[in-house]
Amino acid sequence: MVQVKVAEGWLEGEKLKVVTGDAYYYSFKGIPYAQPPVGKLRFKDPLPLKPWQGIRKATKHGPNCPQIDIFTRKNIQGSEDCLHLNVYTPNLKPVTPLPVMFFIHGGGYKSGSGDDQHYGADFLVQHNVILVTINYRLGIFGFLCFDTEEVPGNAGLKDQALALKWVNENISKFGGDPKNITVFGESAGGASTIAHVLSPHSKGLFQRAISMSGVPICDWSLPYQPRRRAFRLGKILGLETEDPEALLQFLQSLPSEQLIHQNPTVLAYEDITQSNLLKFYHFTPVVERDFGCSHFLTENPLDVLKKGNINDVDILIGHTNEECSLAVQGFEELYIKDYIRYPETLTPRDIALKANYDNVLEASDAIRRYFFGSKKVSVENMREFITYASEASFIYNIVRFADKIPKKQNKRYFYRFSTYSEINHYGKNGEKYGIKGASHLDDLLYLFNANVLNMNVDKNSKEYKLIQLTCTVFTNFAKYGNPTPDGSLGVTWPEYDNVKRAIVDITDRLNVLEDYSKETQEFWKSVYENAGLEY
Repeated sequence: MVQVKVAEGWLEGEKLKVVTGDAYYYSFKGIPYAQPPVGKLRFKDPLPLKPWQGIRKATKHGPNCPQIDIFTRKNIQGSEDCLHLNVYTPNLKPVTPLPVMFFIHGGGYKSGSGDDQHYGADFLVQHNVILVTINYRLGIFGFLCFDTEEVPGNAGLKDQALALKWVNENISKFGGDPKNITVFGESAGGASTIAHVLSPHSKGLFQRAISMSGVPICDWSLPYQPRRRAFRLGKILGLETEDPEALLQFLQSLPSEQLIHQNPTVLAYEDITQSNLLKFYHFTPVVERDFGCSHFLTENPLDVLKKGNINDVDILIGHTNEECSLAVQGFEELYIKDYIRYPETLTPRDIALKANYDNVLEASDAIRRYFFGSKKVSVENMREFITYASEASFIYNIVRFADKIPKKQNKRYFYRFSTYSEINHYGKNGEKYGIKGASHLDDLLYLFNANVLNMNVDKNSKEYKLIQLTCTVFTNFAKYGNPTPDGSLGVTWPEYDNVKRAIVDITDRLNVLEDYSKETQEFWKSVYENAGLEY
């Protein structure tokens, strides 16, 4: 056992052996970073933690936030007292302070945790960085919005920011450098990472950001009528009112299990897409009204980019090459049927919600022609559907967002992750259709040891070399603000701009590509403009 004193008191962690058995690291799990958001604090902004007495054991993860796992559909009861983080460090007393990588998990803002079931530190800590993983409030607990000063929304993002503030104040006690912190996340965690880049609430708390497979303008991240949705939820649960204070008291009085699997849709369109994990989640980040007090984001993300008011941090942004191959079973059993029956679902959600019906259907026709040609939308044409779904749910909005990031002092880089090996647990779903590439989530398996998968890690295997390459790219960026600071990886990674559009494709080596996604971006731009919307 090993002890560290942080601002709130003493922690007792442990020294663990990495999965390959040839190195050690120090592990501190289940560290609280905020007051339990329970009772009258439910749905409210998080409050700083109060000191504790004695020595607190830090050898087990804290509880998950109550949730339904979006992949297994299992009910995870968890606890609302879930605001805990985990710190993994290779050296408590290094000669020079170590770079810090602060990870935000994905799961559609409604599922997941920072536990080592999926996010084991074994790979990254061997590259001489400190890894921090966190829990934050999910679903209604983290993203309910009344559009009032009491419940303005974004509590889950403010949880993340408070955890980041805790890291700034305490990470030096673990050997970390509070002046060299990289926030990174995947999917909803990637979109959250970008939200911190945009938010004045997070200014100065980190120096770099890595967004993996997610930005705030993706279909699945877009909010719609959050206040109306909150009152709709109250009606479903038994209180029909127009009084936000009465609704707040009512929702705070209910047991958590009544709040985690509700369907407060506000449009018939949402009833069609409410089971589609690629398009719609009920509770997501919102643009808050500015009440003159603490807020996270009071402007639309694209407007923030247009004004150039982003935090001055280095950015690495990207996606996998076959994002949606993990969803093959869902496409076969459910989704494709809906796309055939309701062709408007092919259309980006912001167009479907803002344009008139004629323009929505015209957009749908254009998208079908572009991705399917003369072929039908069908299970038999799964290859075309995966390409469409990957673009529509992830890729085009990630590129679109990257194109709009203002050029300040910060550096920005773009990657595509195309690595395919025995490690690609999720991408294997596409093999029956001849699709062999990196799916959504696959890239994480080259950065984290996912204990839940019980994968064999052989240091002499080609797979381990791929893990080393991926970890080197990401930790180089965290250390130096550049994925290739020297010639050791065989390329000089060009900075990204929307003229040359130069990116690096990560496979068994690094390959520079130019004019990335130019034609496809021009297509999507035409779709928006024909619908009367700005791209």
